[in-house]
Formats: sequence, C-alpha cells, structure tokens
Amino acid sequence: MAQRLCTALLLSCSALLWAVPFQGHAQSAFTCRAALSADIPPRTAHMPDGSGFAHRITELVRGQRDAQTARAVSSGDIPDFLRRLKPVVLHAHTSDGRTLEATICVMPDYLAVGSDRDFLRMPMGFLAAAEVASRLGFVLPTPRMVDAIYHQSERHLLPQPLRAGPQMRSTAYITRHNADIFAQVRRLAASPGLLLAGHKKDVVLSNRMDSHPGRMAIYGWHQTDGEPIQPLSTAHGLDYVDYSHGIRLVADVMQLNGTITSVHKVLTDAKLSVVLSDEGPIKNLERYIPHRRGRVAQTQNAMVAWSGR
Repeated sequence: MAQRLCTALLLSCSALLWAVPFQGHAQSAFTCRAALSADIPPRTAHMPDGSGFAHRITELVRGQRDAQTARAVSSGDIPDFLRRLKPVVLHAHTSDGRTLEATICVMPDYLAVGSDRDFLRMPMGFLAAAEVASRLGFVLPTPRMVDAIYHQSERHLLPQPLRAGPQMRSTAYITRHNADIFAQVRRLAASPGLLLAGHKKDVVLSNRMDSHPGRMAIYGWHQTDGEPIQPLSTAHGLDYVDYSHGIRLVADVMQLNGTITSVHKVLTDAKLSVVLSDEGPIKNLERYIPHRRGRVAQTQNAMVAWSGR
C-alpha cells in the first residue's frame, strides 16, 4: 500500500491533467508580477521533493506535521510554479452605489511542498496556515474569493472524497488524495501553473470565527455545477487538519479600481469589504493574520524597478 502511494506521488506535475472544460479566466490590467511572491525564499537543490517530505512526516501527528510543513514552506521548499500568481477579478457595489473592481493575485494551486516535478499538497491547521501567510506577505481567502477563484479557474478538477473516519487526518490519506489528484493529470495536456480549483476545501477567513472562538472556518470543494460540497463551517478546532483541506494563499497586495492597495485594508473597510467578503468587514483580521506594514509601498517599488529593466 505504502509503496503504491509513493509511486503515485512521484507522478510528474508536467504530465497530463484531467478536468472539465474551464469557463474562462477573467481579464485584468493588473499583472501579478514576481514582486508579489518575492518574500518566498528560493528553493535550493538540497531540499527534498514531495515524496521525500511525505516519508519524513509519515509518523508525525498533526501539530508536529504542521510545524514541519510551515518550516519547509517558509524556507522556500515549494514548487516554483506556485510563485507565479494568477489574477482573479471580483466586482461589487458599495451601499452608496459606487462600483468596485478588485483584482487579487492567488497561488494557482494549493500550497505544496516539493519541486515542480514532485510535490505534495499539504493541508495545515488555521494557526499554522495564518502564520505562514503573514510571514510571506499573503492572506487566506474568504468564501467570496474562493467562489471567484473556482469560477475563473483554468481547469476545474473533480472532488474526490475518501472514506470518512479517523484516518482522514493521517499522512497516508494526505498522500493518497494527492495521488488521486495526480491521477487526473493523465487526461488533459496542461502546464504547471494553470489556475486549478475543485480538488480541495479551503481554509478561509470568516467572522463566524468570532462567534465560535477556538474554531477554524472551511468552505468549498466545488462540484461541476459550481455548488460547494462544503458550506461555510466552523465545526473544527483551530488545529484540525484532514486530507480534504487545502491552503490557497492570496497576496496581500491587490488592485482596487486601478489603485494598488492591500487586502487587509479592503477587508477591514466598512464599505470596500463588500467586494472581497459577503460577511462585511473581517473584524479581527489583524488578530488572525497580522498585516505587514509598508508591504504595499515595498511591492510597488519592486514592481517599478522590475518594469524599468
């Protein structure tokens, strides 16, 4: 069994993907440039691939596994294609009738450890995911963002639930589900870095966490009709992890009506938050994911320098 899973895990990400036809990717004048992911350290040759990381964490319990995952990601052990962010466009109107157009930049797939050729999509509990996001200049999505990502994704993968039970939280289930996702790779030619959705539930930001302290929020795992298997839920504790969860990182720097700003600023604004959240402003966003001061200016300077080359 273990040998079969390891073999499946070694499938190349550059192989073929099976997916339902995509509905088209939104167009935006805002380019998700490399500066937005520049705080992720470069991946070095000595770092283990996904199969090696899977072997390293096989016997770890969830807190230990989260710590190893956070350490690997924070040191840059992620596939290079995840650094090439994709634009997702959202529209809304403020209470006074103002039209809002937001462009966020998201990782094209769920957070993973390893190389472009061999990687393991790794779920994490909310606290570990939030720590990694803040450290690297990202945030977690809201349910509204998750819906937009799904509808604008370039490939819609089918959800593949596994048998429920205590084993859902095991590393074996994480690697098995990763292998099941890669099994879809054989069906349709696609290069690494296409915006994918439908294959995981998202760990999300939600005001429901305030009324259910000590619990995380999850949402998504969209079916082909666009409806999520998982409605917004706070059923699990902050450190809960199972194979079906994914961590989709969203750059904190975004564009709103042509102006570069931050997701933190928009999500905490009483009027502007409507474009990114169906729940109004995320009241305790700073407590969940601390905002890195000066990141917008830093990123703008990097983008200007890049464009002048």
